[in-house]
Parts: sequence; structure tokens; C-alpha cells
Amino acid sequence: MFDSGLIALMHPLVNGLLQPVIAALFAVVALVIWDSGVAISERLVTLPRLAASATVETVSRLGRGRIQRADVLTRIGPMLGLMGTLIPLGPGLSALGQGNLDILATAMTVAFDTTVLGLLAGIIGYVLGRLRRQWYDRVIDQIEQRAL
Repeated sequence: MFDSGLIALMHPLVNGLLQPVIAALFAVVALVIWDSGVAISERLVTLPRLAASATVETVSRLGRGRIQRADVLTRIGPMLGLMGTLIPLGPGLSALGQGNLDILATAMTVAFDTTVLGLLAGIIGYVLGRLRRQWYDRVIDQIEQRAL
């Protein structure tokens, strides 16, 4: 049942994904941290300027792009975390079957660490997206009130 050529190819391919997944996860965490700084600057500097002089269309366009970026990070972080969780479990369970608890411990550590990083990225991305929705809605309301 488990001796087909495709299954023999799948295992090295999946194991080869672990390093790129971890690198991508670190990149997503870095992007979320960077985007947090952008959001602070946006809230303190950019949005008050937009409220004073921009049009609803300009604010809507800018807001959609920034909210969409936060939404993408919200989804990708946990996906990469899940991949980073599942990939090392195969070799870890195989090591358990052979009685090698050191490899199992390492695999479980990688699995838990990637889960936590993925969830952290998702949580921060989610909070940024929610805050930005509120901020841009408020600015649009201010612009519309000013136009009346």
C-alpha cells in the first residue's frame, strides 16, 4: 500500500519544504512587525492629514490596500505555521518508531515553535486589519461630515 513510486517521491519533497516554510514564516513575522510600525505612523501622522485634505475615494483606495495587506498576513502566518507543524511530525513519528527520542524531541520543538510564530503573525495581522477598518471608516466619516 505504501510502496508506490509517488509516495517515495513525496517524502523528500515534503521534507525539503521545511526550510523554505520556516524562512517564509520568519519573513511574515518580520512583515507583521514592520506593518505594525507603519500602522502606528499611519494612525498618528497619515490619517489626520488625510482627514483634513483628502477625498473619500483617496482614503478608500489607500485603506483598502492597507487592510488587504493585513488580511493577507492574517491568513498566511497561520498557514505557514501549520505547515511548519506538520512537516517535522513525519520524521518525528518515524524516529519514535525507531526509539530515537532525540529526533522526536527536536521535531516536536520545531512543530510547536512554528505554530506559535504562525499564530503570532495571524493575531497581529488580525488586530491591524480591525484597527485599520475602524480608523479608515472614521476618517471617511469625518470627510463626509466636512463636505456637508
